[in-house]
Amino acid sequence: MQLFDTTQLALEAAMHGTSQRQTAIAQNIANVNTPGYRRQEVDFEGQLSAAMAADDRDAVRRTAIVQRTDASAPVRIDGNSVDMDVEAAGQARNGLMYQALVAVTKARTGIIQSAIGNR
Repeated sequence: MQLFDTTQLALEAAMHGTSQRQTAIAQNIANVNTPGYRRQEVDFEGQLSAAMAADDRDAVRRTAIVQRTDASAPVRIDGNSVDMDVEAAGQARNGLMYQALVAVTKARTGIIQSAIGNR
């Protein structure tokens, strides 16, 4: 019997993914005035969603976090593709997602602690 189910593993993978995304956003903001810098983005939701749909613990555990250059972002004349409005919105959205993941994880941990009489 496993103590942590697929959902718990998915929550951990999603928190790791949002953390990586936050790092990429911070790098984008730090390089907003760097000529030639191309905006970076992080993706993990598609692979994680497919692993969850298949109820595959190993696939959830191995969810890859892919950081890549955003080829669709408009490029300014100096070759930089960072838009502060896009980064600010992404940072806010990502922060809310991380807070929601932490809240769900905390609630699930509380349930486990209650079940083992540790509360």
